Amino acid sequence: MLLHPLLSRLIRIGTLTVRYPDGQERRYGGGPGPSGGLTLKNWHAARRLALNPGLAGGELYMNGTLEPLRCSLIEVIEVFAVNLAEAGHHPVSDMLDRLRRLRRWLDQYNPAGRSRRNVAHHYDLDARLFRHFLDADMQYSCAYFRTGAETLEAAQAAKQRHIAGKLLLDRPGLEVLEIGCGWGGMALALARGWGARVIGLTLSAEQLAVARARAAAEGLADRVRFELMDYREWRRPVDRVLSVAMFEAVGVPHYRRFFTTVRDALKPEGVALVHSIGRAHGPEATNPWLAKYIFPGGYSPALSEVLPAVERSGLWATDIEILRLHYATTLHHWRHRFAASRDAIRALYDERLCRMFEFYLASCELAFRHAGHMVWQMQLAARADTVPLTRDYMLKAERAPLPA
Repeated sequence: MLLHPLLSRLIRIGTLTVRYPDGQERRYGGGPGPSGGLTLKNWHAARRLALNPGLAGGELYMNGTLEPLRCSLIEVIEVFAVNLAEAGHHPVSDMLDRLRRLRRWLDQYNPAGRSRRNVAHHYDLDARLFRHFLDADMQYSCAYFRTGAETLEAAQAAKQRHIAGKLLLDRPGLEVLEIGCGWGGMALALARGWGARVIGLTLSAEQLAVARARAAAEGLADRVRFELMDYREWRRPVDRVLSVAMFEAVGVPHYRRFFTTVRDALKPEGVALVHSIGRAHGPEATNPWLAKYIFPGGYSPALSEVLPAVERSGLWATDIEILRLHYATTLHHWRHRFAASRDAIRALYDERLCRMFEFYLASCELAFRHAGHMVWQMQLAARADTVPLTRDYMLKAERAPLPA
């Protein structure tokens, strides 16, 4: 049996109990730390978990051949996450990760047609699914928690104010291009709260329909426009450029094109803000389960991979901020809201999709807690003197009452 010796070496922190297909239970670790257990329904599942845990763990949970044992799913995953982060490397997974890194440019080659298919895979799911676990404004990105005790709605509103402050929306009527507009919440907030005129781009037909309906319902269609358009098609300069949680879908081979597009889309005195998931410990490969089932073509980059493309574009990186555990808290909220609406989501789709999202939300939360994932926000400008020389203006903008 391959799995037993691997777990004996891997689990050094906390305790993992495994019930094997013959009914035998074995306990690994035993020291301080998280505790969890799992049941494997057949020996094929045990072999798959031993040989390729990065892909098999999620698939086995989705098909019901791996189940938590006397604990929750997130407790099982946390035992693995903590031990892999500490010691951690699984010999076969390491080899597969090296192969994935070698073929990363091919996996992340995202021309316009492939980008549309990748986006449709996740974002063209029924919007009612996302309404069940997102905040009321449908912000599908990291919230901003000043204390950690805020409601999800309050933290997402704080994120919008934080970003607006960095965009230097110091007068009404500024034109903002939003690359990757989601369901329209950020664009509508900038128009409603700061008097901006916003053009939001998306590759998702489902998101486009929802965003346009929201703009019409709020009476903002004259100030907010949404288009089904790839960012590479944009040709006109604007005052501000914003991209929130879209850069992860750009792909490493296209970083230079992305930032030259941002540069060309900015007026000489323009300001841009890019918000993306990243990784603190250098370049890696996307988890294979996440790439297959959730975000095909997606990758969360290290800043060391991003800054060379910014430098070559000629843009100034005028501010960089790292948000560390904010996304872990955001995902914690999403995971609990998903659980509370599980029956309704199952009726909308099926058990397999419920299990897929449960594994996705739990594993991503733990990636931000234990595996070096974070969020970076990068403010960009064409000129060194475009934005004030200290950050005082950001805090002042966040604390100011919204324009009438």
